[in-house]
Amino acid sequence: MELGTNFAAKLEPFLLISKSAKGAAAAKLIQDATSAQGVFVFAELLELPNIQELANNEQHAPFFSLLQVFSYRTYKDYLANKDSLPQLNQAQIIKLKHLSIVSLAASRRILPYSLLLQELQMPTIRDLEDLIIDAIYLDILRGKLDQKEQQLEIEYTMGRDLEPGKAEAVLAALKTWASTTASVLSALDNKLTQIASYSAAVAVDNEEHDRAYNAILKDVSKDTKKRGPLTASGNVMRGSVDLADAMDVDEEPRMKGRK
Repeated sequence: MELGTNFAAKLEPFLLISKSAKGAAAAKLIQDATSAQGVFVFAELLELPNIQELANNEQHAPFFSLLQVFSYRTYKDYLANKDSLPQLNQAQIIKLKHLSIVSLAASRRILPYSLLLQELQMPTIRDLEDLIIDAIYLDILRGKLDQKEQQLEIEYTMGRDLEPGKAEAVLAALKTWASTTASVLSALDNKLTQIASYSAAVAVDNEEHDRAYNAILKDVSKDTKKRGPLTASGNVMRGSVDLADAMDVDEEPRMKGRK
């Protein structure tokens, strides 16, 4: 199951309530949704007419901006604009920090603790690791805490809402990724073809070598049959007689006759 598959369902009750919520009630709804456990996507709520109207109301516009922060921005963005935004409760702070990790992971798979401590304004490494463990438990991300290297290794994350105007950039990145992937696959195919050709050539060479080796063995066998078997001393046998010994026997009477 993919990460965050149930997050849209968690938002559904707030979408139903929003149909009749306006003004202060809509602003309160934003506070409730951004505080609610398990709600991490807000695009559908942000697009509703009753919520969009808050942007034109001076009193309630900060709540609309807050919803934008939770939709596609980070805790660091909130801190940079906190004077014009509603104050966060503890549940909202933790949620926004979780979402900020997801945003950081979109650009890099390895997140050093030093970066996370700074971006999330965490007081200690222990607090940071507890925050990450909670995010993993909530199915926001999957990854590995590397305490030795002081870093978080990201495997997967949920998807966040897409900021307006960023669709083109995402599509361009996807096209670049697709092109790069196609190039890599093509290079791998060429390499596999080269390996297959080399393996086939080696197989042919081995077959020719075996054929030549067997031919030589056959010739040696024929030659051995013609000359007879060899003795332990390497001499040719005729029947059961060593030819070298026979020559010595013949030579001995001749020597005696000369005396």
